Amino acid sequence: MPQAEITGVILAGGLARRMGGVDKGLQLLAGRPLVAHVIERLAPQVGSLLINANRSQAEYGALGFPLLADEIPDFAGPLAGLHAALAASTTPLVLTVPCDSPYLPLDLARRLHAAMLDKGADLAIAREAGRVHPVFCLCRTALAPQLGIFLRQGGRRVMEWCAGAGCIEVDFDDQPAAFSNFNTLDDLAGKPA
Repeated sequence: MPQAEITGVILAGGLARRMGGVDKGLQLLAGRPLVAHVIERLAPQVGSLLINANRSQAEYGALGFPLLADEIPDFAGPLAGLHAALAASTTPLVLTVPCDSPYLPLDLARRLHAAMLDKGADLAIAREAGRVHPVFCLCRTALAPQLGIFLRQGGRRVMEWCAGAGCIEVDFDDQPAAFSNFNTLDDLAGKPA
């Protein structure tokens, strides 16, 4: 797989409402920010890495990777982060992952890319145990204009856009824990909801 053709983007641009509004990617897991765990697993899979952040720029900037803010205002969701990444990328492919999934697959890029090539698709998303994980996506930058139109028309639903873009779903049933994420501070503390 041509790593150099893929820009990795960690989506850390949300408001983390279910986490009380704290910056989710900066919350600690095993003494390190969630985003640091994600970087460790994603960076070896891609040619370059960006962090999509709309606040806490100093803290994210200290991690040593370029920052990218949404172009669409008002915290428009993960598609706004993907849109900004597609516009900024100098590679033909962008791989996005959320900042709160520290166990993401170590072969995420390879498997999504292989499936894209096999099916002739422009967009591939992860699926595990019948559940789709659309923010784990590999997308051709050529889809940027289509996504821009969708967002400007008020579209925000990730799966709605993915379906319209002809996405394929790639099975990761062999890695059931890889898509575990942390949505609340209790999740991070290991407390039952």
